[in-house]
Amino acid sequence: MEQGSSSNSGQKLEIIVAGDEGSVRLDRMLAVRLPELSRSRLKALILAGSVTVKSAPVRDPAYHVNAGDTITIDVPEAVAAEPSGEDIALDIVYEDDDIIVIDKPKGLVVHPAAGHETGTLVNALIAHCGTSLSGIGGVRRPGIVHRLDKDTTGLMVAAKNDWAHKSLTEQFADHGRTGAMRRGYMALVWDLPNRQRGTVDAPIDRHPYAREKMAVRESGREAITHWEIQESFNGRDSKPVAALLACQLETGRTHQIRVHLAHIGHPLLGDGVYGPHFKTKASHLGPASQKALAALGRQALHAYLLALEHPRNGAVLEWISDLPEDLTSLRDSLRATQ
Repeated sequence: MEQGSSSNSGQKLEIIVAGDEGSVRLDRMLAVRLPELSRSRLKALILAGSVTVKSAPVRDPAYHVNAGDTITIDVPEAVAAEPSGEDIALDIVYEDDDIIVIDKPKGLVVHPAAGHETGTLVNALIAHCGTSLSGIGGVRRPGIVHRLDKDTTGLMVAAKNDWAHKSLTEQFADHGRTGAMRRGYMALVWDLPNRQRGTVDAPIDRHPYAREKMAVRESGREAITHWEIQESFNGRDSKPVAALLACQLETGRTHQIRVHLAHIGHPLLGDGVYGPHFKTKASHLGPASQKALAALGRQALHAYLLALEHPRNGAVLEWISDLPEDLTSLRDSLRATQ
């Protein structure tokens, strides 16, 4: 049985799993019951948390439903096929006819996707650059060649024309192995590594059960992260409780630094996805640090360094971004505990 209600914000559908539909994959059952929605659309809705089973969001398309389960699907209002410009303030650190470099704040999604169709960096860049953008892929939009997670702050570059897009894509694919490309991150992590520097060389793939997460898996793609301790912090018991690491990427996988640092036992402070089991560590922090961490509301990761070869003349350009205010407050509070 399908029931639906609609409004200006979209449509809400409700399905009750029939007796002969028990123990079947969620995505397959929805594809049969809702043929008007494509399989890719249904998958995107599931991954975005827009599908609930027995009132609980289910983000795994392979989840098996049972007879009698009530499934609710929130289908957002249809949006334009291509992103449009929006007047969103940008912190621009460099711009010319070919590229634009911005210092991304927390909370800003890079590219429109299910659940974030508007209010993204792409929307902001379209409005800012206007007609200077060429038709990348047949559409006037900035060439996004790399991304930062929604709540990761720091430096990003985008191409303003096809020429620059091609050059930047090649540089990011090379990851500085033969060229000047460098990407550096500052990460506040739990505990103190047992050596000054190191490299995590571990392949990354989609998590086998939690599909919104990534994980170190033998089946994954090559992923290499270099790290070095910049500073260590003691807790109230005068024992090491956290460290500031400088990380450089040799590859660019989704959530790479977050996954790799958690893999070696040093998840990022504030990372509820890859470090939830470290929440009790907060009790070892001083009161000011506990308050700063609670206020952070995100993973403690900042893209502080970006270097590349200019697409037109080959000049090596480099930019440095200071820690944003929230991470500075957390770092300073950690220093004060010692």
